[in-house]
Amino acid sequence: MSAPTTTAGVEPMSHRRTLEALSGLLLVLFVAMLSSTVVSTALPKIIGSLNGSQTQYTWVVTATLLTATATTPIWGKLADLFNKKLLIQVAIVVFLLGSVVAGFAQSAGQLIAARAFQGIGVGGLQALVQVAIAAMIPPRERGRYNGYLGGVMALATVGGPLLGGLIVDTSWLGWRWCFFVGVPVAILALVLLQATLNLPTARRENVKIDYLGATLIAAGVSLLLIWISFVDSSFAWVSWETAAMVGGSIVLLALAVWVESRAAEPVVPLSIIREHTTALAILGSLAVGMAMFGGAVFLGQYFQIGRGYSPTEAGLLTIPMMAGVLLSSIIAGRLITRTGRIKPYIVVGSIVLVAGFALLGTIDHETSLYLVGAAMFIVGTGVGMTMQNLVLAVQNTVALKDIGAASSSVAFFRSLGGTIGVSVLGAVLARRVTDQITHDLAAAGFPTSGDGAGSSNLNITALPDAVQHIVRAAYGDATGHIFLISAAIGVVGVIAALLLKPVTLRTSLDLPDSARSAAVAADAVDGAPAFDQVPVDATPEGASRR
Repeated sequence: MSAPTTTAGVEPMSHRRTLEALSGLLLVLFVAMLSSTVVSTALPKIIGSLNGSQTQYTWVVTATLLTATATTPIWGKLADLFNKKLLIQVAIVVFLLGSVVAGFAQSAGQLIAARAFQGIGVGGLQALVQVAIAAMIPPRERGRYNGYLGGVMALATVGGPLLGGLIVDTSWLGWRWCFFVGVPVAILALVLLQATLNLPTARRENVKIDYLGATLIAAGVSLLLIWISFVDSSFAWVSWETAAMVGGSIVLLALAVWVESRAAEPVVPLSIIREHTTALAILGSLAVGMAMFGGAVFLGQYFQIGRGYSPTEAGLLTIPMMAGVLLSSIIAGRLITRTGRIKPYIVVGSIVLVAGFALLGTIDHETSLYLVGAAMFIVGTGVGMTMQNLVLAVQNTVALKDIGAASSSVAFFRSLGGTIGVSVLGAVLARRVTDQITHDLAAAGFPTSGDGAGSSNLNITALPDAVQHIVRAAYGDATGHIFLISAAIGVVGVIAALLLKPVTLRTSLDLPDSARSAAVAADAVDGAPAFDQVPVDATPEGASRR
């Protein structure tokens, strides 16, 4: 959707109206996050009951992230062209249908397919909520409301695992209600949005969506992830399958870049993502996504399979991480609104995130839960200080008419990072678990033929007690290794955060036309206007787009 033509006259909503409009959006965000968190602690039992493997366990998560990643830029571009409110409601309906189909899945393959369809709706929700908020609240004030976002995130991430654990531990409900439970909440969100959210719509003629570019991006990323999931297990690193998949992925992504550079309405505008702040925020989001999604997804599995706790207990044990997210997002958001500075909080948050994952990298199947809880709290603190603020840093550098493309680009790369992270770390975990189980079974005198007596099948309750102990120890020890990989990936986010320019967030929804003209004139003279003379959006980077 285009911005109104007189952006200088766009006035922010009052605090009361903003909270009313936010109520529906926050409920939408809650539903989207709940779809992942409610499954996290229940997934070991779900895959076990469907007789699924470790690879399928990973793909239940990856399928949703993959389709969400592929469709996020399309939703963002549509938000710049059409009515944002209607698009959010469409995304909710898609999410609802995917949830119902997932609840009726009869095999792990069917569940993966349903989760992939559900991810299309999740991609819309995670992009459009950010876009709608950016259209209502100026960047400087947005830090204040990030506390509400953090609260919803914490509620979903704490309540989701607890709810999922209770559902699968309650005999008269069963795991299928992990997918059905979000349906009434999503319907309530639809009704609330219709009543509270009102955003102006400026229609454009001759609208074109770059479906070819989006298809090429999705195909290239999907092929790469399929290779990551099966290399070194189904085929060797050096093989014709590897050459075909990696080579094909490179060709498809190169074609996608070529198409995007020539498309009239690219889904991932290269002119935006090449800018200094946007490029670094995207790099930081890519690293944060890989570390956060890739690491956190396996915590539920660590507590249940590696430590032997029930799903409900596993949900309770993840509370320290969510407490860190809640506290840090609220405190950092208010400080950002007060000072207008954002870089210091992103830098500190990215460093804290790496420290937390490094500490988690020391755990095994016998580590004290106090140490594990402290490490998770540190990780949550890092996530709360970085994830939303990286999006805010980008939104501060673009005009209101480009807010959808810019926001969805960051969400796209964060989801891409998460998808790659889950796939890579899941593949590493599966390989290490299989090797350790095979070794320990042989040492204990058990036969190691077939799938390693449970190395690939997560229904370990059907195994003898002695074998169960070997499998649990293997999962508990291997999980620490993938957290070390997450910490290494997070270092890239620290570097990106350090390279960000120190700017002051603007207090207007959009750039006044006079500020844009001043920026163009300054760019012609010396190419570098001072940040304290014009709003951040009026920098040469922003002016060059217009």
